[in-house]
Amino acid sequence: MGRQDSARHRAAALLGLAVGLGLGAYRRPRRRSFGGLVVLVTGGSRGLGLELAREFGRRGARVAICARDADTLATAQADLERRGIAALAVTADVRDAGHAAAAVRAVVDRWGAVDVLVNNAGTITVGPLETMTVADFDESVQTSLGGAVHVTLPALPLMRARGMGHIVNIVSIGGKIAVPHLVPYSAGKFALAGFSEGLAAEVRRWGIAVTTVYPGLMRTGSPRNARFKGRHRAEYAWFSIADAIPGLAMHVRRAARRIVDACADGELVVVLTLPARIAIALHAAFPRTTLRLLGVAARLLPPAGGVGSRAVRGRDSESAWSRSILTRASQRAERIQNQV
Repeated sequence: MGRQDSARHRAAALLGLAVGLGLGAYRRPRRRSFGGLVVLVTGGSRGLGLELAREFGRRGARVAICARDADTLATAQADLERRGIAALAVTADVRDAGHAAAAVRAVVDRWGAVDVLVNNAGTITVGPLETMTVADFDESVQTSLGGAVHVTLPALPLMRARGMGHIVNIVSIGGKIAVPHLVPYSAGKFALAGFSEGLAAEVRRWGIAVTTVYPGLMRTGSPRNARFKGRHRAEYAWFSIADAIPGLAMHVRRAARRIVDACADGELVVVLTLPARIAIALHAAFPRTTLRLLGVAARLLPPAGGVGSRAVRGRDSESAWSRSILTRASQRAERIQNQV
């Protein structure tokens, strides 16, 4: 009986994969215009957050961006304004509930509302599990989950009072499948996925929509500002190469368009990139096989050593491999996405 149940489970998962891949090519007519609406993007000073701000702005929205670093934020605001986008930059650390609430108030004071909230803030630390500390897990959970909770809770009453609003939570394939050498990152993203999907069920009755986004790899130039442990140069090399492979990593501009389309269409769940959709479906159908393969991948990744548990930024972990023709696309993204 157990084998029959397992076979049925796998068949259902594979059917879901086939249906999901088919629906991935389908686009419903866009139902919402963003003209005049107010959009707040956390982690909006660079990478996907900045590109989402540009895309919402291109469609007529007034865009507020918040991030921790004031200088990077000012550069991003200038970028948006050069494009003719009404932009507001708010320096805030969303890990702090007071900072997050103040950011929401600043947007409301300027424009009177938050129509769309995009929870994009996150942090990435790469390395073997034995190099990770409790602080690495705390930071990931506090940024991915805590940041989303801290901004969402003060925004919700404003949306509920108006009977409308949209929240977009940027999770990751790492919130569906735990990736070796990214365990704290995956822990934070799994937590965000649970919050996002639970939130969607509860706020629907108030006229508030929630879109949960699971991106695969994207060319955002983000490896430069990620943190690496252990053999940090080797870790940075494999991470930056994977981030640049055509067909595996999605161009960030295309990803932003797809996410904003999903928001306009009111989609509940979006999985970006074909490899991510396949990986998630196969993990659901064959979890033991997937875990074995991930175990093999973990053994192929760099062993512990090097700087140990000390974290080094990607920009300080360069090598011949990480600055080669293999990463040319990621290098271009660094400049365009305000990572430098």
